[in-house]
Amino acid sequence: MTRPADIVIALLGAGRASRFGADKLAQPCAGKPLGQWALEAAQATGLPVVWIAGERAPDFVTCEVARNSHASEGMGTSVALAARLAVERGAGALLVMLADMPLVTTDLLARLVEADAPSACAYGSEPGAPALIPATLFGELAALSGDMGAARVLRGRGDVSLVEASAEALFDVDTPQALAEAERLLQSRA
Repeated sequence: MTRPADIVIALLGAGRASRFGADKLAQPCAGKPLGQWALEAAQATGLPVVWIAGERAPDFVTCEVARNSHASEGMGTSVALAARLAVERGAGALLVMLADMPLVTTDLLARLVEADAPSACAYGSEPGAPALIPATLFGELAALSGDMGAARVLRGRGDVSLVEASAEALFDVDTPQALAEAERLLQSRA
């Protein structure tokens, strides 16, 4: 496959943060709310961005918001909602990002878009988020539920372009300790 046209970014921010114990995306991290880092990277691509929220989006969100009324059932419901929105818009692909990954850069997102779709960040030899999924797979994404994300649709496929990224770039925040580490990493970039 080649680079699809009309890409929409879905920024998944509907999780309950049960391991964190609070609204982690609004927590301060290196001078701004944690989730704002991923949002700014997404917006810097110039592509349309949709924040997939649970009950409500954080105050810092400055893009379109889609509310996932089934967010408590797992990440798969947010990916499924994003896929349905992409179908409604006639998108050629969906770039799925996680809002708790503050070190993802616009450069990494550009490399995913430039790779042959489907493309995903490499976690060893397995695909993971962020990931670019072409419209031909939207039906499978729309069928997801529970805690299975887009990687479930991509695993085992022979046509996935794996994009290498540093462990730092793929660092996600699930605990207060991880938040402190993300802040340290972000401050070391400055």
